[in-house]
Amino acid sequence: MHDGFGRTIDYLRLSITDRCSLRCTYCMPEDGVQWLPHGEILRYEEILRLVRVFAAIGVKKIKITGGEPLVRKGVSGLISEIKAIDGIEQVTLTTNGVALKEQLPDLLSAGIDGINLSLDTLDRARFAEITRRDALPRVLEGLETAWNVPGLNLKLNCVAQAGRASDWAALAGLAKEHNIAVRFIEPMPIGLGGDMETCTETDIRAVLETAYGTLEPFDAVLGNGPSKYFTLPDFQGKIGFISAVSHQFCDQCNRVRLTATGYLKTCLQYDVGADLRPLLAGSDEELQAAIKAAIQNKPKAHRFSEKTVENREAHIMSQIGG
Repeated sequence: MHDGFGRTIDYLRLSITDRCSLRCTYCMPEDGVQWLPHGEILRYEEILRLVRVFAAIGVKKIKITGGEPLVRKGVSGLISEIKAIDGIEQVTLTTNGVALKEQLPDLLSAGIDGINLSLDTLDRARFAEITRRDALPRVLEGLETAWNVPGLNLKLNCVAQAGRASDWAALAGLAKEHNIAVRFIEPMPIGLGGDMETCTETDIRAVLETAYGTLEPFDAVLGNGPSKYFTLPDFQGKIGFISAVSHQFCDQCNRVRLTATGYLKTCLQYDVGADLRPLLAGSDEELQAAIKAAIQNKPKAHRFSEKTVENREAHIMSQIGG
């Protein structure tokens, strides 16, 4: 399946809930979060039908997201059923890690292909400041359990925050002792993230190279997205950068997003796409037509550097899907 600019779209980020066990400062407010009514969130049967429709027109890879997907009951069963759909080659999951230790056995039994764990610091007080929850020990237990699973494709995602060089260096150090990819994500001006101070790949690289040596490019493919990977001397794992702001990669974009309410988002910055939930009352052919039309009109690129952008997304990240 191709969009209007010839890009191959084969990757769907699938949000299954807007709820989360943390309250990260760049993702949602501390209080007064307006949760979606349960009746507005897609049922698993509806999700499976939509995935079948997406698979029939070329989507091969699914990322289960939220909110925090592990707060929704039965996620492992959903993954198992998605894995059985013709055309789906890979199902991965993104998580904050709070419930990972307890749920990892079921995820592995379901056939999960990879896990991305979000973690911005190894300092307990700093973690509580960022997430507004004192949950770092549970997250680290989940991380340790996951990196001890032979062959599990494990990535750690850090939203890099300005002035926190010690956090970056400590997190990168995990890839020295363990065969995991530690990836640094530039803050993007979406939702509450728009209030974050600018921090670029160049800033992070300078800190890491001072601490560990020269970053050498690693050209092999390690995932489905735009991350660039590097090696460091004596490191078992890899260091990655997802630099949407300073190194725009929209020309390589292969993804779309489906929110927990069934809205198909074709670009993270914009609120354009297609509301698929009402179309579930009709045929698969109608769903396919709506998906194809939305993808054909997928924007060419984000415009994060511009203050005034038409159709700018107004929802916070937990409502959009990570």
